[in-house]
Amino acid sequence: MYGKKEGIYMKIKNIAIIAHVDHGKTTLVDQLLQSTKTFRENETVETCVMDSNDIERERGITILAKTTAVHYKDYKINILDTPGHADFSGEVERIMGMVDGVLLVVDAYEGTMPQTRFVLKKALEYNHKAIVVINKIDKPSARPAVVIDEVLDLFIDLGATDDQIEFPIVYTSAVNGTSSLSEDPTAQKPGMEPLLDMILKEIPDPEYDYDAPLQFQPALLDYNDYVGRIGIGRIKRGKMKVNEIVSCIRVDGSIKKFRLQKLYSFLGLKKIEVTEADAGDIVAIAGLEDIYVGETICEEGHEEALPLIKVSEPTVQMNFGTNTSPFSGKEGVHVTGRKIEDRLFRETQRDVSLKIERVDNKEEWIVSGRGELHLSILMENLRREGFEFQVSRPRVILKEIDGVTCEPYEYVQVDVPDEYVGAAIEMLGNRRGILENMSSKDGQTRLIYTVPSKGLIGFMTDFLTATHGYGIINHTFLDYRPIQPDVFTGRKLGVLVSINEGMATAYACGGVEDRGELLIEPGTNVYEGMIVGICNREEDLAVNITREKQMTNQRSATKDTTVVLKKPRVFSLENYLSFIDDDELVEVTPKTIRLRKMILDTVDRKKFDATKIKKH
Repeated sequence: MYGKKEGIYMKIKNIAIIAHVDHGKTTLVDQLLQSTKTFRENETVETCVMDSNDIERERGITILAKTTAVHYKDYKINILDTPGHADFSGEVERIMGMVDGVLLVVDAYEGTMPQTRFVLKKALEYNHKAIVVINKIDKPSARPAVVIDEVLDLFIDLGATDDQIEFPIVYTSAVNGTSSLSEDPTAQKPGMEPLLDMILKEIPDPEYDYDAPLQFQPALLDYNDYVGRIGIGRIKRGKMKVNEIVSCIRVDGSIKKFRLQKLYSFLGLKKIEVTEADAGDIVAIAGLEDIYVGETICEEGHEEALPLIKVSEPTVQMNFGTNTSPFSGKEGVHVTGRKIEDRLFRETQRDVSLKIERVDNKEEWIVSGRGELHLSILMENLRREGFEFQVSRPRVILKEIDGVTCEPYEYVQVDVPDEYVGAAIEMLGNRRGILENMSSKDGQTRLIYTVPSKGLIGFMTDFLTATHGYGIINHTFLDYRPIQPDVFTGRKLGVLVSINEGMATAYACGGVEDRGELLIEPGTNVYEGMIVGICNREEDLAVNITREKQMTNQRSATKDTTVVLKKPRVFSLENYLSFIDDDELVEVTPKTIRLRKMILDTVDRKKFDATKIKKH
């Protein structure tokens, strides 16, 4: 017996919901909260309530793992909603030690995907029982029987035990809030009771020793301005009480004593302050300003460390710096190096997969993360908070393993229409991708590749162009292998670079359209060295984008016509990061994202380019 509800002791179940991105995890959590009447009847609740920040809602992805809990029958069910994107997979790894089973959500049409493989592998390594949830069963294109076979093959391929292979199955339509134990879509009924009952039946109770000395290990971090850093984890044994003095065994083995100032339990979307909590429960604590993932909180005088939790190492890094363009300080609120540095290091309080390193004698920082998306989310958060800065091209992090320089490799799954298969194979081959498998069905071909991570930098833009936007790519980190020195990662085409400062004119834009594709529109303020378009040649081209039409008193032989310009190409922040070359930067402000050359002066840049050896 563990938690309390209105004075009544309740049993506990701890589960994680894992899946590939966009397979419906967060929507499923919504329905579990609704089915258990966690919200008041008159309470207004948005969809995807667990995606708490604006970027998560806009992009429809979960970025950070989140904890919630529901009461069902005589149980408290702690639920951890995990990210589905590969760049945030470190969150998935760390929570596996907090739970006793998982809900593996699989799209009834898409089936198993690269991230499905990754998250299931982690769950099986912890010997967790899995309940397979076939979601989106209401889709006309749903193929539940085929998907179940794919899931079974995946379990076998990952070395699951006989008990794990005998997984129970629940069929759901999270968006409609229905579920059943039958693959027949017409058998779906409102509510999630079949799934909740399956959790109580199949997921084991947490192992605990109620009377033993306290052991608690934070696996996730949170932060707020009132109590500082918050550690979230599971009480392994014993109990915790507010205001008691406890010991923290640090990662380096040292011991620090502190007072437990705050203790929180979870229910719905809320952290509820409690005075005590028992073994088996998932709680959040505050009181130690620099608490870190993997440390052990113990009863004073009974210091016994738990095994350290492995924190995934970053695989990609880039340089952040203060904005040095002529437009510096015009749009941002926070522009100084001190404020940028404080904000970057504050982010590490919450995100342990992020590493920050100061560059000596420069207002510049090396920021390392789990992928381009991981770092671009950080950048997007900063610009929305009023920060102004510039960043370099992402690059992979190399490691020395047994005296050999190694680089990260990715497991890549590509889905393309049959007519674009040749282009996709050629592009991945040029980036030293190794074709592992190939299958075709209903006019779509699926390619499985192993590709050096650096080969995927800058790949997305070219890939979408080559497949006319129909190609889909998913990837996840695989391992480190000896470096491939000849992987092409650069951009094939050069860029159009402004030679002066001013406002782009329609006349000048019309004059350079035949030289390439514009990234700006008339009326945009530009400066010398700013990138204004993509050249249709391999070399960069300096252009006068501010030139105005000369007025004369002579009538033209041809009638004056309105300049009709093509619509400029619009990039997302991730597109900009993958587009730029090694000698270029992305300038990020709250209002604008610009591309620029590192060397702004046209003459100085040409001198530098003359000495540079281009790698193709």
